[in-house]
Amino acid sequence: MTYCVGLCLNHGLVFMSDTRTNAGVDNISTFKKMSTWEIPGERAITIMSAGNLATTQAVISILEERAKEVADRDPGLLSAQSMFQVATLVGRTLKEVIATNAQAGQRADSAFNATLLVGGQVGDGQMRLFLIYPEGNFIEAGADTPFFQIGETKYGRPIILRAYDPDMSFEEAIKLLLVSFDSTIKANLSVSPPLDVHVYEKDSLKIGRTFRIEGDDPYFLEISNGWGVALREAFSHLPEFTFKD
Repeated sequence: MTYCVGLCLNHGLVFMSDTRTNAGVDNISTFKKMSTWEIPGERAITIMSAGNLATTQAVISILEERAKEVADRDPGLLSAQSMFQVATLVGRTLKEVIATNAQAGQRADSAFNATLLVGGQVGDGQMRLFLIYPEGNFIEAGADTPFFQIGETKYGRPIILRAYDPDMSFEEAIKLLLVSFDSTIKANLSVSPPLDVHVYEKDSLKIGRTFRIEGDDPYFLEISNGWGVALREAFSHLPEFTFKD
């Protein structure tokens, strides 16, 4: 399983993904689930993936190859004229990979399913974030839905819903996502550090701060322990329940 989050702020985008993949309790590996492309001053694109590892790696590899092809071929990530075109290209590629695998191998399409988060900015267009489904269609983040999650979403979602503010700083957003990831990690063994992070600053048109947070990172441990203490303290201050006679 996987946990990835793309968060829209008024001044940029924050992406975070875990790195655990598993095919049973005795077959656990670490794979990077975040990929980035850029032409500084022209575009910056980030993709995060969840689902069948072979499918997601095939999609990323195809997108990488198409980005290197000559201009008279189908447009790639580095030549698409808008983020909408980028999302359309990624969705079409995902759909093609799933269909090819399903036809060549077993017939259960769900075995090859994957979902993707695509975000970034192209030229003078708006900064945008998309959630792409296995069928190749997609939805876009907006004021009512300012963040997307893929993978093991249920444990960390309530935390983001309660604390998210579009005006929060990048530092506050990372802290919020770390709490969300910590809650997910504690509830589901299929999600685990290291955690990859990318912070994109609106209108910068270049890859921003990218870094990896290890499981023994002092700040991450402080957040994890502090959140547990804060929850217990908050619980103790809630009104006591009493049985009615």
